[in-house]
Amino acid sequence: MNSDKYDFKLESPLVEEFLNLRNKVGWGELEFNLAQTSLNNSLFHVTVRDKSVLIGMGRIVGDGAMYFYIQDVIVDPSYQGTGVGSILMDQIENYLSVAAQKGSTVGLLAAKGKEDFYIRYDYMLRPSNTLGSGMCKFV
Repeated sequence: MNSDKYDFKLESPLVEEFLNLRNKVGWGELEFNLAQTSLNNSLFHVTVRDKSVLIGMGRIVGDGAMYFYIQDVIVDPSYQGTGVGSILMDQIENYLSVAAQKGSTVGLLAAKGKEDFYIRYDYMLRPSNTLGSGMCKFV
């Protein structure tokens, strides 16, 4: 894929764009102020646009030292499989190569069926018999 076809920037999307993209991939409703606060408190953002339309985004949250968590890697369903996700992850990995020092932990929760995409970037599954199960709590 020619990454020159799309524009990427290291910036946060507008809240409305973020909510719209989440909705397109079926991640459900989210309150505007909650989304705004969450975006504002991120360590890193990357967006991909087709002309001016947001078609993908990713961000990193965490403490900026020991813990980094890849969050909201989202690609508009009509652009999935075109390399937009790779553009996002390449930029995320570039950021982490500088920000995450030896001893840091980088985590993520892959959407079901998307694990192989992250394995390409050397992320590993966390089976319960080796490292403990990945866990989350939804409030």
